[in-house]
Amino acid sequence: MSADRSVYCPGPLSRRSFLEAGYMALGGLGLADLLRQRVLANSLNPQAGNREDTAVIFIWLLGGPSHMETYDMKPNAPSDYRGQLNPIATNTPGMEICELLPQHAKVADKFSIIRSISHEDSQHARGSVRFLSGRKTQSVDPVSEFPTVGPIVAKMREQRRVGVPNYVASSPRAYGGGSAYLGESAMPFVVGGNPGAPGYTVPNLSVSNSVKDRLDDRLGLLKSFDHFRRDVDLHGSMQAMDNINEQALGMLTSDKAREAFDLSQESDATRDRYGRHKWGQRALLARRLVEAGTSFVTMYMNNPDVPGTQKNRIHGNWDIHAINGDLYYDLGVRMPHFDRAVAALIEDIYSRGLDKKVMLVVSGEFGRTPRITVQPGTKSKVMQPGRDHWPGAMSVLVSGGGAPMGQVIGSTTAKGEYAKDNKLDPNDLLATVYHFLGIDQNHEFLDLSGRPMPILPHGAPIKELI
Repeated sequence: MSADRSVYCPGPLSRRSFLEAGYMALGGLGLADLLRQRVLANSLNPQAGNREDTAVIFIWLLGGPSHMETYDMKPNAPSDYRGQLNPIATNTPGMEICELLPQHAKVADKFSIIRSISHEDSQHARGSVRFLSGRKTQSVDPVSEFPTVGPIVAKMREQRRVGVPNYVASSPRAYGGGSAYLGESAMPFVVGGNPGAPGYTVPNLSVSNSVKDRLDDRLGLLKSFDHFRRDVDLHGSMQAMDNINEQALGMLTSDKAREAFDLSQESDATRDRYGRHKWGQRALLARRLVEAGTSFVTMYMNNPDVPGTQKNRIHGNWDIHAINGDLYYDLGVRMPHFDRAVAALIEDIYSRGLDKKVMLVVSGEFGRTPRITVQPGTKSKVMQPGRDHWPGAMSVLVSGGGAPMGQVIGSTTAKGEYAKDNKLDPNDLLATVYHFLGIDQNHEFLDLSGRPMPILPHGAPIKELI
């Protein structure tokens, strides 16, 4: 399988923000328009199944992390395959992981590792679509022709009203994937940046008291016209419009929504345990959101953005070719933060009794080449090690979901090149997610040409995780 060494992965695409709450209060559309689109596009969407209180957190590692330096170490492989890092034991007998993940090792009984997922596309955008939608694509446009898992969950649960957004993400769409024929109404409520930064506010939720009073007044005014509407609107269109505006205003004035996004309500000890950095605070926010009722949360862990590091030796995401960065310097910088954030999230899911309600998935779009390459860095100008794109083998972490944990599912060949035992497809992982959420993977939507398209064309839930 040829490696694509020329691709530079820039990280998440530009954030599409909602209109400010003050503008909405003065008559703009914004969130109300989003909800209106959902009503108009509702004809094909049945009610979700009987598992609406379940939720999924996707920690997305854009660029593709190395399975050989995370969850599938090969200490007996030749040195140009095994690399410079060593495996360590975990609290689960027989499960070993990278030495840079000591906090993971302490909670290994609360997660499972899938080592045998693979697919066939080594390009970032197409690989992301393949992994997150279950379909092959030839398009590299950021707006895919196939909807990915987050928008599908949002669409299937669009009638669910719990006072918080059903779908939240730290970026509008995964690189290469979006809502496609489900429309913009299935896109996430976007919360970018570092939610733990001083003064951080969430657009459309962190409104001033004066604006909140105006919104409350407008909501009351809408209700005061009920009798007038019944007299003049025989078709109910005005009522429908005002229902949509009520939903938008209700979210803006909802204490539940504002509290879910407010990390200051967490203790200093908890915030410290996750790590006082973008990744840690995003993981903590994800836990707060699903606990409050959000159905699907995607949080990116891309650029560690650690002060004092040698910028020419690290990369903005997990796409660590030799030309992009020094693999081992880069991992030495990013892995402690990743380790701390993910381990704290897993620990919290279980300690707070969320393990049957919440499933955590940690993955990127593919793995990295088993054999290390050494090339001059584009920025550093010195010879440095790296690994290229490799969809033939990858590792995925899964936690919670009411499933047995402490498992290693599947295996790869001796040099980490290909899936060996219990070969699995990304569709099997997606089928597992939909099964947990109570969503029928055979449910059909009409694409832009009017063809019925099932949520997944193939795939079956992973038996070890159901």
